[in-house]
Amino acid sequence: MTQTGISETAVQQLSRAFRGELVRPGDKTYDAARAVFNGMIDRRPALIARCTGAEDVVAAVNFARENDLPAAVKGGGHSVAGYSVCEDGLMIDLSLMKAMKVDAHAQTARAEAGLTWGEFDAATQAVGLATTGGVVSSTGIAGLTLGGGIGWLAPMHGLACDNVRSYEVVTAEGRPVTASATENEDLYWGLRGGGGNFGVVTSFEYTLHPVGQLLAGMVVHPVARAKEALRFWREYNQTAPPEVSSASGIITVPDMGLVAGIVLCYPGSPDEGEAALRPIREFGPPAMDTVEPISYLALQTMLDATAQPGYRNYWKADFLEELSDEAIDVITAQAQDVPSPMTQVLLEHLVHGAVQRVGRNDTAFAQRDGKYSLGVYSVWENPAESEKNIEWTRRFYDAVRPFSAGGVYVNYLGEEGEDRVKEAYGENYRRLVDLKKKYDPTNFFRLNQNIKPTV
Repeated sequence: MTQTGISETAVQQLSRAFRGELVRPGDKTYDAARAVFNGMIDRRPALIARCTGAEDVVAAVNFARENDLPAAVKGGGHSVAGYSVCEDGLMIDLSLMKAMKVDAHAQTARAEAGLTWGEFDAATQAVGLATTGGVVSSTGIAGLTLGGGIGWLAPMHGLACDNVRSYEVVTAEGRPVTASATENEDLYWGLRGGGGNFGVVTSFEYTLHPVGQLLAGMVVHPVARAKEALRFWREYNQTAPPEVSSASGIITVPDMGLVAGIVLCYPGSPDEGEAALRPIREFGPPAMDTVEPISYLALQTMLDATAQPGYRNYWKADFLEELSDEAIDVITAQAQDVPSPMTQVLLEHLVHGAVQRVGRNDTAFAQRDGKYSLGVYSVWENPAESEKNIEWTRRFYDAVRPFSAGGVYVNYLGEEGEDRVKEAYGENYRRLVDLKKKYDPTNFFRLNQNIKPTV
């Protein structure tokens, strides 16, 4: 028997049906394989199944179910709650599954679930195409897409999930199925925002769009002028072209300290973007302006330095009813005593334009009302500073909670309980429960932002 009670006979049976690598405690690759993005997470699975294809996923799901093991599914490993790895269970690791085929003529891509956005973007940009993806290149395509998928191209082309044509899925029964607009349509609806609740998605077929050089970068204002900068940004968003993407916040910049930063992206020609972004670039004027014509690949790596793996992360997020003067006052005041220079307080204005042209009930992702997403992303390195950083984050969140619109982007949730998951899905939650009853009635896939098969 292994230390967690899995019989050696069962493991040997799995190995005969498994083409990938089975990693156990004590193996040289074990610690690297179980590591995830958030350094606060230190869980030790009984077995790690490093899959090489859908057949391996089927074998792994069947093994976990037959041996009554909790199963975690890892794509890019960016779940801040650490759901990609489990304690004393089976970790189904998809990170070796990186096959990808781009059809430039049809403007589609079929991509396996182990790819990161950096890998995906490199392949599609080789032929001048892209789809909405995450804003940090090491993020996995699977987790981000299954949670909805907000990114710089969203106002022009919709969420990542809005661009998925079909999914290949392994269900809790170990059965491979396809979900699309013409096949298992109910599952297709639920996978567009419903997370990993209904199965292991092994590959995605995306719609791609022509994306060339664009205009993007950041303008920076001294923190003493943060209120004025955020208020002007709010007003600018009311009249800016709908395809403009932007985010603002209070961050720490080397050699400048705490500042108010506004990240801008015009995902069309740089010449058109000059006029579209001019008002926000001229206000102040800013202390620094890095906006320039860049490639989409450069844009997608612009924030990578803020999200290094292994650091400790604790996040709180909400959608705001409106970005009122009072809300801005509270946000800027609370940010003044941030304990870590790696922490970011961000306001995102990405849920508009094409995102809003999809109905709230047309996909599982329901947060399409154009509100601002506020995220408090605390990041630090020293474990001894955990209590201080977590306490500051909770205090910040409590202070801004009165301005909440009552919803949250599910990909920003930590381990916050069933009520917060319900907030993320709003009026779509009951339909998701019915879908869970159909595809996973025993809640086999429960290590996620869980939708239970009962109300």
